[in-house]
Amino acid sequence: MKTRIIFLSSLLLVAFAFFAFHTPQDQKKPAPWKVDAKYKAMKNPSAGDAESIKLGKTLYAKHCKSCHGNTGLGDGPKAANLEVFPGNFSDAKFHAAYNDGEMYSISIIGRDEMPNFESKIPDEEGRWAVVNYVRSLKK
Repeated sequence: MKTRIIFLSSLLLVAFAFFAFHTPQDQKKPAPWKVDAKYKAMKNPSAGDAESIKLGKTLYAKHCKSCHGNTGLGDGPKAANLEVFPGNFSDAKFHAAYNDGEMYSISIIGRDEMPNFESKIPDEEGRWAVVNYVRSLKK
């Protein structure tokens, strides 16, 4: 019994050390997104008003925060298990790099470890609301 407790304690210590010292710097930097021209040309039909941002926040909480974190810093509970850092949505450089149509593609179509959300967020209003919410995270 004593050996089992020592083993389990050691295992917990190793797991804690891994998660405590595994930082986003250990992950690959994301490559720039190559977005299809169809999405680059898309215009956001939503005003990005408080109602849209509220809907986007709800959908973000359900589908995005587990990787991207509560405030979009890329620090969600699943983020440490990703090969590629999920990004920092508060960074003005991120927002400057992509128009709303590109952000739509990134958020809804995805690539690699970023899943496709077309079936989970089927309506256009919700998809654009996520874009509007992510835009609201810019510092």
